[in-house]
Amino acid sequence: ETVPVYLHSDGLANTPYGNGSLSYDQPAGETPDTYSYDPSDPVMSVMDIDAQAMPRDQKPLNGRKDVLVYQTAPFESPTRFVGPVELELWAASDAIDTDWTAKLILVEESGLAVNLTYGIMRARYRSGFDHEEFLDPDVPNKFTIKLNPVGIEIQPGQRLRLDVSSSDFPNFDRNHNTGKDFWSDTELKIAKQTVFHNSEMPSRLLMPLS
Repeated sequence: ETVPVYLHSDGLANTPYGNGSLSYDQPAGETPDTYSYDPSDPVMSVMDIDAQAMPRDQKPLNGRKDVLVYQTAPFESPTRFVGPVELELWAASDAIDTDWTAKLILVEESGLAVNLTYGIMRARYRSGFDHEEFLDPDVPNKFTIKLNPVGIEIQPGQRLRLDVSSSDFPNFDRNHNTGKDFWSDTELKIAKQTVFHNSEMPSRLLMPLS
């Protein structure tokens, strides 16, 4: 069964210390979250040099204001998720092209936060890799980000956490936010990013409940 888990906040989901949350409740009127993505200072991948998907504590990124963090309340009973994961993200940028990243994380009662899976969407390819379509600045779009499949049983006291940002470097190449050819472009442009979660634009995770 695919179950939706909705993003929520009061507009301050930046860092794990913000007010971002995940729940089965649909959002109503909520303030969107914002951050600036600077390709000259990308969010760094927390991984070993020879193992991109190796579980690692995400603590080194805790201070990044350009990472939006949404997490569940502690689970009350064992809950199993097996299969594909998708994020339907309603978002806007003041750039004509940018990236959206998603990372699903398991949070232990101790605070240890370990990556489970990740995904990325380059905005110009949101309609397919055979069709480039640039953004209208500051106009919301729904981006469907496919994360790698998971197979995990969440234990009582543990939480699920979603990190949303615009870079995961060097796991993925940086988007320069210019719309130019990214193999030859030398310009780096800062982009203002907005993530929406309300009744008209309900950003949500689609989780494979087993």
